[in-house]
Amino acid sequence: METLKTETQNLIGITLSSYQLSLLDRYRQELDEWNSRFNLTAIHEPEQIRVKHFLDSFSPYLVIQNTTINRLIDVGTGAGFPGIPLKILLPETEVVLVDSINKKAEFCQHIIDSLNLKGIQVIQERVERLAREVEFREKFDWAIARAVAQLSTLSEYMLPFVKLGGSMLAMKGDRGPAEAQQAHQAVGLLGGELTQVKKITLPGVTEDRFLITIEKKASTPEKYPRRVGVPGKKPL
Repeated sequence: METLKTETQNLIGITLSSYQLSLLDRYRQELDEWNSRFNLTAIHEPEQIRVKHFLDSFSPYLVIQNTTINRLIDVGTGAGFPGIPLKILLPETEVVLVDSINKKAEFCQHIIDSLNLKGIQVIQERVERLAREVEFREKFDWAIARAVAQLSTLSEYMLPFVKLGGSMLAMKGDRGPAEAQQAHQAVGLLGGELTQVKKITLPGVTEDRFLITIEKKASTPEKYPRRVGVPGKKPL
């Protein structure tokens, strides 16, 4: 975990405490155990978990630092990335994790309980339905997602959760800039405006990584998101 401590310092300028490192190490152990039974993620090697899960999950801090981050939602969290590492990094931030797959939601709840994390909850639900609930619609400073869908579809999933003046952040691979261009119309329809495409480099990773930020400039029209399955099949 000392390697992760150094890499985190180099990437985002924060030195993880011994307590934070211990939580991440427990997280890694639990992920390894559950992966052997349920194949939660395709990444199994400890070094890959360190870089492509933990360090990658910390990278949004480069964008969200110096903004209001009282409440954050992780859309399509899978095995808890990036939401749980961000909660460990930013313990005062209230975090909501959303995933439609029962086993992944169960694992996230297991991690929350095992690490005794407070101010974080996991919800098993389709985002198209959850984003229509008053408790969640336009209530978050940040919506963040990693490797969920192409950006036009992802914007329809995420922007309904974001309050006016807040932002969504999509963690993307090398097609990020192209997706940002293609999503211009959809983003505008949903009340957003593209504000940043930030390239990042992770140690030992050759593929390009991009953090795409879209600010919420106007309320998302009530008809969005469309019913379950439609945003993926018929992107705006």
